[in-house]
Amino acid sequence: MRSFGQLSSEQAQRENDFLSYLTEGNKVEELANFEAELSQRRSEILFKVTTDIEDTENALKHVEQLAQRLKKHLEQLKGLQRVLSK
Repeated sequence: MRSFGQLSSEQAQRENDFLSYLTEGNKVEELANFEAELSQRRSEILFKVTTDIEDTENALKHVEQLAQRLKKHLEQLKGLQRVLSK
């Protein structure tokens, strides 16, 4: 028969093992939360990058349109210069 001390020691060991198991469970939960957080941040970053791409494309279109208007205006000025130079 085991003594009270041995039984108490075994019980303490089982409790420690159980607490360690729970702690590891928390680690798994923490990792799952971390993964979910990373996924959320990835989605946010992807949205921001997509928005920046769209904004940049729109700005580029505006610049190209402005360049075309300036070229047209320049040709008009050159035509006017030719007429006035005659």
